[in-house]
Amino acid sequence: MKHFIDIADTSADEFIYLLDLADRLKAQHKSGRQHNNLNGKTLAMIFAKSSTRTRISFEVGMKQLGGHAIYLNTQDIQLGRGESVADTAQVLSRFVDAIMIRTFAHQDVLDLAECGSIPVINGLTDLMHPCQALADLMTVREHKGGLRGLKLAYLGDGNNVANSLLQACARVGMDVAVAAPSGYTCDPACIADAKKQAARQGSSVLLTDDPVVAARNADVLYTDTWVSMGQEDEKQARIAVFNAYQVNAAIMAAAKPDAIFLHCLPAYRGLEVTSEVIDGPASVVFDEAENRLHAQKAVLLHLLTGG
Repeated sequence: MKHFIDIADTSADEFIYLLDLADRLKAQHKSGRQHNNLNGKTLAMIFAKSSTRTRISFEVGMKQLGGHAIYLNTQDIQLGRGESVADTAQVLSRFVDAIMIRTFAHQDVLDLAECGSIPVINGLTDLMHPCQALADLMTVREHKGGLRGLKLAYLGDGNNVANSLLQACARVGMDVAVAAPSGYTCDPACIADAKKQAARQGSSVLLTDDPVVAARNADVLYTDTWVSMGQEDEKQARIAVFNAYQVNAAIMAAAKPDAIFLHCLPAYRGLEVTSEVIDGPASVVFDEAENRLHAQKAVLLHLLTGG
């Protein structure tokens, strides 16, 4: 694993290894022990999309591992004024040890990895969000004691989060169901990868437009905002389309009695989820947010030192 861009590039064993490493790093942090393995290492963080969790978790993560992070938005660097991704990749490769990028076009991340000579981490693109999926399954394992044989149901927009969750769940032997309206389903390549991995692991992939069918007997219910960055002009149309996919008490009742609720945040109460659910006893969204820190530390440590 040279980069962390697409969960399809990781084997099931590699994905589980990263989860195990994240668990160890979290336990060490909680006990007051810190790694210093990234002493002298620098991470360049490129943000074309604004962020709370991604920026803070990567910046703090590098510090906790003994390294240093530099925040760069597109107004800070020449990439925002027309310098090519290829040139940016080669220049940064002479200065820093790794690049994390949070952007719109997935191709930009692929180009950085191809043209540079250092590890590249996908902090989010319009197509995928692999760091989030790693933290999500870390959280599920913490609360459920394992992953294989569990069912995760995702309701709403078949977006970057849903794409990466499909791939991640299939790799660890979880059943995964995605309920999305027609025209808002997951990426075909991500679906194909998930089905291939599920066949190997003996799990299932269900794609439906019925949220109750997806939620039935689920151990984990998951949703995300209906209006992602760059889609603000579609807000009212999207609310109308996704209204039936809200995670509320009725949907939670279709899942198992001890089901947990996940959301990658930011959340919009009264739209994709009710306050009753996200602020209720089933919600583990802040554990999930915290685990972004430790999951990404595992990725950084693995890419920069081999773990």
